[in-house]
Amino acid sequence: MSGAEPEGARSALRVQGLRIAIGGRTLVDGVSLAVAPGECLALVGESGAGKSLTVRALLGLSPARASVSAAMLEVDGVDARALSEGAWRTLRGARVALVSQDALVSLDPLRRIGAEVAEPLEIHESLPRAERGARVQELLADVAMPDPQRRARQRPHELSGGLRQRALIASALAGRPAVLIADEPTTALDATVQARVLALLRRIADAGTAIVLVSHDMAAVRRIADRVVVLRDGRVVEQGSAAEVLSAPQDDYTRELVRASVPEPRVAGDGDVPVLATVTGVDKSFDRPVLRDVSFVLRRGRTLGVVGESGSGKTTLARILLGVERADAGTVSWERGIRPRIQLVHQNPLGAFDPRWTIGRSLREALAAGGVPRAGRRERAAALLREVDLDPALAARRPAELSGGQRQRAAIARALAADPEVLVLDEPVSALDATVRMRILALLDRLQHDRGLTMVLVSHDLAVVAAVADDVLVMQDGAIVEQGPTASVLGDPQHPFTRELVAASAG
Repeated sequence: MSGAEPEGARSALRVQGLRIAIGGRTLVDGVSLAVAPGECLALVGESGAGKSLTVRALLGLSPARASVSAAMLEVDGVDARALSEGAWRTLRGARVALVSQDALVSLDPLRRIGAEVAEPLEIHESLPRAERGARVQELLADVAMPDPQRRARQRPHELSGGLRQRALIASALAGRPAVLIADEPTTALDATVQARVLALLRRIADAGTAIVLVSHDMAAVRRIADRVVVLRDGRVVEQGSAAEVLSAPQDDYTRELVRASVPEPRVAGDGDVPVLATVTGVDKSFDRPVLRDVSFVLRRGRTLGVVGESGSGKTTLARILLGVERADAGTVSWERGIRPRIQLVHQNPLGAFDPRWTIGRSLREALAAGGVPRAGRRERAAALLREVDLDPALAARRPAELSGGQRQRAAIARALAADPEVLVLDEPVSALDATVRMRILALLDRLQHDRGLTMVLVSHDLAVVAAVADDVLVMQDGAIVEQGPTASVLGDPQHPFTRELVAASAG
């Protein structure tokens, strides 16, 4: 990988002095960057840093109410500062293309993958219909899509997350763009799938495409980026080669981002810990076997991490622990009186809250369900918000008015309203910035200590599991292939699949 852009090299993308203001407030202030063909530039920073606004300007997709100016905004040799919307539509796809975070949302659910990839060929390549099918197969093969002929006939919901992301990349590459913008392309993917997608993006860069990677995942940045630009409050606070910025950051904010990306491993306590639940020989099938002879124990006051790829059975196991699903065979035996005191913290709190209700109303509803008298609910809701380090004044806001970290804290507060003994956490920090993720993990650790909570953490992020879990289950194809203390399983994995997960996570 190259370091700084070579002296005199032609830039596929060059921006100088980009400023974006909305409602009189400057949100991006003087951002400058350049990306050469064959180079991967990572744009990093917390939510609100200006990353999304910056890349939307590079695609001609700034909000209608935004005021955008720049001393230079050049895309593959085209001055894009004063382009009409029609000119931008011609530019997008042909010279600059986007791979977004959520492929399931970005791909048309009613359209077959082949048609999705073929559309840019029709618009930008003017390829005759008779030749498009062969080119679609070629593009899918280029992104390492297994059995491209069959996949081209499928719709997005029939593909795994990793395959959907590959289809989206193939569609973006169809117009042969000089610049590919990848906006959080691996956020919700398992470690092994994430590694494959990142390796694919690196190969695309090595073949000559300029890539702008927008990411809060410093491990992903470390894996494929040549250079890094760090944004904070709409300004560049540090930039340089990835090796320099990530190994010896100069700015305090960059140092915080790098430190937060590698949580401290948890040291499990010693001593004999009582068993809270025993799972024995659990099987579950839908149209195929999903869980196969799953057995383990959950110990009081400890955190059990459940890891594995998509489709390994993690979510089904969590639903059986919650009592939402019934096992076809086997038993789940809880200590007497515990089952009603199990609560779930969802992966996506924005979707879990009623968007019409204020946070305070959602908390009061949960308290009412727990038997708290009406007269004491408002005061108790305020106490719950303080317990998760939120200002009680936020009770008057709706979920969409909170940041991602604030919403996750509010979701934890709602789960605590029922005074649970067990929390089941489904990917609770997967979409959060590194520093926000670190604070949420610290909050969970404090709550566990203060309340004596037992937790089950479902996660694809082994760094998070290592930081939070005392014990870990590794699942593959519905079966537990390895289990034990986290330090032992992740530090000295015995099963080939566990070794693959650990290697993919380490990069």
